Amino acid sequence: MKKTRGLFAGKQLQKRREKFKYARRGSKEQAYGVWKKFDPLHGAPAAKGIVVKKKTVEKKQPHSGLIKCVSVQLVKNGKVVTAFVPGDGAIKHIDEHNEVVIERIGAPERGAKGDIPGVKFKVIKVGNKALTELRKKGAKEAAKK
Repeated sequence: MKKTRGLFAGKQLQKRREKFKYARRGSKEQAYGVWKKFDPLHGAPAAKGIVVKKKTVEKKQPHSGLIKCVSVQLVKNGKVVTAFVPGDGAIKHIDEHNEVVIERIGAPERGAKGDIPGVKFKVIKVGNKALTELRKKGAKEAAKK
């Protein structure tokens, strides 16, 4: 069926567009904000939490290795999530019961990133200090010794 054309076709074109409004997968959930209901951060870009325990997660099939992660209990709602700790030796700067700030890893459709199964968040701050700063200071201290 072809599109209606002409001077007075506006109403028909609007009706036609309405049919395909939510044709893309996940667009209805996105439009109505249904995903926020199941999102631990409730749509926020970042959240504070307390480290419950340190752990390692195994990579998905074609790769091998252990990824350093922490279980974090969020302050805002008490939900426990697993957060990835980026960088070499960064896990040394995090202890249990530390306050950390986490954010989404940035994978498409709020999923897990790459070969890290079930991990959707990463640690960006530890005790109000950026994790990158802590790593740099640790490297400088190691160089001095």
